[in-house]
Amino acid sequence: MKRKSAAGKRRTRQPGTRLISRLNAGLKKKRSSSPPRPGQPKPNLKRKAKAYTVDFAVIGDSHVGYGNSLAIFKNLLPKAAGSGNKRFFIFGGDNTQAGANHGNNADAYYKDFKDTVTSTLGSTPYKASIGNWEASTRALFTKYLGAVTGRINFPGTQGLVRYVWLDCALGSFSADSISLLKNLDDRYYYIIDFHWPLQISGITVESSHVLSAAETAKFFAAIPDKARDRVLAIFTHHGHKFFRKLTNIYPGFTKTKFFVTGCSGDYKCKPSGDRGYYNGVLTINGSDVTVDAFKVTV
Repeated sequence: MKRKSAAGKRRTRQPGTRLISRLNAGLKKKRSSSPPRPGQPKPNLKRKAKAYTVDFAVIGDSHVGYGNSLAIFKNLLPKAAGSGNKRFFIFGGDNTQAGANHGNNADAYYKDFKDTVTSTLGSTPYKASIGNWEASTRALFTKYLGAVTGRINFPGTQGLVRYVWLDCALGSFSADSISLLKNLDDRYYYIIDFHWPLQISGITVESSHVLSAAETAKFFAAIPDKARDRVLAIFTHHGHKFFRKLTNIYPGFTKTKFFVTGCSGDYKCKPSGDRGYYNGVLTINGSDVTVDAFKVTV
């Protein structure tokens, strides 16, 4: 009897064999992609982003050029810089006593302030707002401390938070300031700084050092509805006194926190507890951001 060739054997394979082979291969593939048993790590699983914080400091009314202010400021600033890992410094106006003596010593005062900041902070970024004692020396303010209004990405937040500084040096907001507010949108969160405190319900700052009700209303009305919940905090100064209100600072602004600093110089400062600064912290968890600030007396 003649043996069948290998080709013949393949030809005599029973019907459906190929289909069964394919089904078996599919089952093997399915088993290999099945979930791991309990206790085994899941492959290719994206880790949830961890929350992180960004530390900053807010310092107001150093009045360099008045009395013993420069020495006080030189003592205070290193303490603020040495506390935590500060990523940004906010200086809230009346940084210098530039308007005194008709501005005759303004250049020297600005230089003293900037030299102190630069030598203490090194490469840590900072921005200063303009105060009433600097209003008559705007050209020098710009020369040493940059623009009187503007906005930048808040350092360490990957562009999620923007810092906005405004000009209300003489008790009313400039047109540029109002324009900046009108252009806020809901793509970012915001921290806003300017010199005079707003007229907030319950504020304990002397009324002569607080903006009028009309200016306060103008400020809040300029912020578009869609950006209201994105304004995390407003920092103000001028009152030489610490004050903060953490909810419902104004109708329609339920989540915004409001702060007034103490002072960091010798002009109308009270060594009993209102000389110092705020330690601020931004907490970022995915696309959610919160802010808080706590006074540090010096």
